Amino acid sequence: MKTKLLYAFIAGFVALALTACSADEDPAMRVRNDRGTKANVQIKTSGGSTININDVEPNQTTGYQNVSEGVIEVTASIQNEPVSPATNFHASKNNTYTVVVAAGDPPTLRVE
Repeated sequence: MKTKLLYAFIAGFVALALTACSADEDPAMRVRNDRGTKANVQIKTSGGSTININDVEPNQTTGYQNVSEGVIEVTASIQNEPVSPATNFHASKNNTYTVVVAAGDPPTLRVE
């Protein structure tokens, strides 16, 4: 009886582990603003979607948002700045990314 129960427990655990590992999650992104002024960030995916994350306060990090896998174009409009920094990168499934509006002159974006 104990052996059957042990085998059932092991089989259930293996089935659960395989199910949990098999799902491919979409990439997720968030924005961190390291500057002293607000930033508005636009995220364009190769799938045609656009996500606008507006009014990211200084030293704030937003929550994650799912995006489509592929090439991502990011542009930021920063309060009181004449330039709008931009960057491109490839987002892959099962990964998370942080777009950083970096402090400095001129303003830049980097992806972590």
